Amino acid sequence: MSNDDIVDTLNDLIETCKDGEYGFGACAKHATSAELSTLFLQRAAECKTAAAELEPYVVQYGGKPDHGGSASGALHRGWVAVRGSLVGFTDQAMLDECERGEDAALARYRKALKEDLPEQLLALVQRQQLGVQRNHDQIKSLRDHARASAGN
Repeated sequence: MSNDDIVDTLNDLIETCKDGEYGFGACAKHATSAELSTLFLQRAAECKTAAAELEPYVVQYGGKPDHGGSASGALHRGWVAVRGSLVGFTDQAMLDECERGEDAALARYRKALKEDLPEQLLALVQRQQLGVQRNHDQIKSLRDHARASAGN
């Protein structure tokens, strides 16, 4: 795998992390449940940390880390409704959006893991992917619980 390909793969994951940070942060601001707001803020911080872990490797392989995430990237990764106004959204609707975002993040990490990454990067991406999977599973569980509660 060329250095340019490594940089592209890592920057794609950094964008994914930045989009997750933005999406979870936006959901935290509009959640009615303090517990959910705290959870979303924790997830946003984890996304920020994950991006920061990847950035030195982009430099190491001769690239420039992506520092923004992009509007098209956010749309592409599943944070569609988060980009608009969340005012009036229920906590369940935000959980639905977060799960969609985490589905997209998982897909990006799975794609990266199919690349021929150097061993130390592979270990880092695998560890981060496990974190994304845990986040996804927790958000899905909370969403399912919210749906069941709304049905009662």
